[in-house]
Amino acid sequence: MSAYAGVDLGGTKVQSVVVDEGLRVLGSCFMLTPRDRGPAGVIEAIIDAVREALAQAGLSAGGLRSVGIGSPGRIDTVAGTVGHAGNLPEWSGTVPVVPEVAAALGCPVALRGDVQSGVVAEWRLGAGRGFASMLGVFAGTGVGGGIILDGDLWRSHGAAGEVGHMVASNGGRACPCGRFGCLEAYAGRAPMEQEARHRATEGTPTLLFDLMEQMDRTSLTGEVWAAALEQDDLLAAELVAANVEAMGVVLASAVNLLEVDAVVIGGGMGLALGDHYVDRVRASMDEHLVFPENPLTVRLAKLGELAGALGAALAAQEESR
Repeated sequence: MSAYAGVDLGGTKVQSVVVDEGLRVLGSCFMLTPRDRGPAGVIEAIIDAVREALAQAGLSAGGLRSVGIGSPGRIDTVAGTVGHAGNLPEWSGTVPVVPEVAAALGCPVALRGDVQSGVVAEWRLGAGRGFASMLGVFAGTGVGGGIILDGDLWRSHGAAGEVGHMVASNGGRACPCGRFGCLEAYAGRAPMEQEARHRATEGTPTLLFDLMEQMDRTSLTGEVWAAALEQDDLLAAELVAANVEAMGVVLASAVNLLEVDAVVIGGGMGLALGDHYVDRVRASMDEHLVFPENPLTVRLAKLGELAGALGAALAAQEESR
């Protein structure tokens, strides 16, 4: 039996899957991204996550045909390196990822962008299935995106689909990229947490950090934000409203430019806030669409937390052909 592994690497998690030729999940593993050992610790976690998924599938590394890794940052698919990955701990400069993983697991390794991997999976297997063109937006620690045009992923020079760094408010909040007013500054989980901490320090009352402790989280995950909204926390409601407004501005601008058939919203933050959040984003988009009467489907991603890993597994299959 041919088996392939896919790894979704993020600022807070390492999610792996092992699949068969038909992309049926045979085993999976979730672990937190190590925060204290820099790139070496992250690469070790990738290898461990694949081995754990293999063990769950009842396979050894010798049964793998190839591995795919979806990573944030600037991806060099030829050199197998990741650079400018600000959401990964202590990740400075350009780090060779593929050579170490390939040596440890003994098979070819394909490196792709994390969000683009998830977008391809949603288009092939999930909420975007059947559409010729699609904009996928994944809101997690940061905000990333990918574009499907005429049935193919638009890659350009590697930055295609970076909706997180389209400007939502000129001269607005500071973004982790060093610029101001990017969508990520309003809709990325990490910048939202930074703003919430700043406001709480200034005296704004909020349940967010009490809920974080009660839910045994080390950061304001999407589930914490959702719980705060359920309890009518005013600060959470205000910051999520700013998130929705920024998403509406940027996604409508992208649709005005590309006129895609569908927009699919995923990522940890998007999934936790759910269909109601997607409906609010769609309503916000309508205010900025040039032709709001044109057909446009806006959906919540269907593949959940496995989207990125499944997309990486698809890349692994392509690598082995």
